[in-house]
Amino acid sequence: MYSFTAQPSEQPNRTVSSERPWSFWHTTKQIVLDPTTYAPAAISYASTKLDWDTSQVFFRNGYVEGNGRFTLDGTPNSTPLPYGRGDRKIMMDTLQILGGSMAHNFIERSMEQVLLEKYPDHPKLVKTLGWIERSVFATYWSYRLSSAHFRQWGWNKEQAVALGLR
Repeated sequence: MYSFTAQPSEQPNRTVSSERPWSFWHTTKQIVLDPTTYAPAAISYASTKLDWDTSQVFFRNGYVEGNGRFTLDGTPNSTPLPYGRGDRKIMMDTLQILGGSMAHNFIERSMEQVLLEKYPDHPKLVKTLGWIERSVFATYWSYRLSSAHFRQWGWNKEQAVALGLR
């Protein structure tokens, strides 16, 4: 007869070798290289700039600006800002959007690192959920910031042709 005895075994230290513990610089590098960081700002800039540029033909022909953010007195249907001031306003808006997107992605990536440390056996799941969250957020924010400007751009082009404005 043979006798088997159980020997106490030590639990191996469970860390995922491909992941490092959370670090500010690692997370910063991730958000700098992530296209979802830049998409909302880039799409918003493009849509607002198209709207602003195609509105200029109306302003040259005596029309007023309907968006109070782009008028001299801040009220809708008033005298538009000069072209350069409007451009600077668009750029400042874009930088604010970029800052918000960077902050969002920094927080999301930090949470992702915490979850990777807590659930080392599921790195693919954690990273996939993080990618989905960043993508959905960037898509939603991009749409909310730009859809009205894209519609206005199309309307501006159609109306300028219909009215024969140059």
